[in-house]
Amino acid sequence: MLYCSTATIARWKQRYLDEGMAGIAPVYEPTTLSWWVARIIVWIGTYTPTHFGYLRSRWTCSTLVLLLAREYQVHVSRETVRRYLHHNQIVWRRPRPILSPHDQEYQQKVKKIKWLLNTLPADEIAVFQDEAEVCTNPKIGSMWMPRGQQAAVETPGTNEKRHLIGSLAWDTCRLVTTWAERRNSASFLAHLDHLRRTYRSYRRLHIICDNARFHTSKVVQTYLKKHPRVRIHYLPKYAPETNPIERVWWHLHDEITRNHTCPNLEVLLELVNRWLHANQYCLIEPSIYAVVPRKSKALSVGLGAI
Repeated sequence: MLYCSTATIARWKQRYLDEGMAGIAPVYEPTTLSWWVARIIVWIGTYTPTHFGYLRSRWTCSTLVLLLAREYQVHVSRETVRRYLHHNQIVWRRPRPILSPHDQEYQQKVKKIKWLLNTLPADEIAVFQDEAEVCTNPKIGSMWMPRGQQAAVETPGTNEKRHLIGSLAWDTCRLVTTWAERRNSASFLAHLDHLRRTYRSYRRLHIICDNARFHTSKVVQTYLKKHPRVRIHYLPKYAPETNPIERVWWHLHDEITRNHTCPNLEVLLELVNRWLHANQYCLIEPSIYAVVPRKSKALSVGLGAI
């Protein structure tokens, strides 16, 4: 219950048998931040075990115990280390993956897109485009389960997938999607044709997308010369936070594909299509552009909550 080792319990028990209450009082309060506790907190937040010569990629209580004994001759049990870490709000949980590369032209590209959105004429429209993958192999997410009993999520023997290509309009908040077998230039151009038909009343169509190869290929450049009404603007590299449609995909996975129990791809696609039908208009959540779409306030009354 107290994250103590059996040796610690035996030692305190023997003190009580030898000296009574005087042998175990006063009790040391773990709220006091010992210097070695502060040290291991620095190690956890700044270094990895490999910095100290250990063949480990992440810290464990046992590794911290060994390092304390080696560096400072402080001998404590791993359960003592764990108890002090918990007491100082250090928890064991999964980290959030982030992209380490950074686009050197990040600020310039974001500034250009902000200018486009703020000066967009009434006869032009801008959409944020991206692709999402829908798989029979479910994405694993947190769920309620009895303590001590880990729930199981069945996965298929063979994974089937489809690619969902979508565009979220900045002005109208409308979500336009197409399905594709693969992510390539052909499926991207098919989606552009769908957008051209959907927004045929607009003089110009601005597509804001990432720098994937099938977005920048020669086939795409030839298509743009043939259809000058369509213009592509590329987002900064390694910066998914600059594309608001990423939040739409996050909600789709969180509500439909995470921990799903669909027996086959057809059932899963039916659920996704029902979700898309119910979310034809998606409110653009707070983004780095810090501007409000011209028509989003008027639409917000009729939009379903994501």
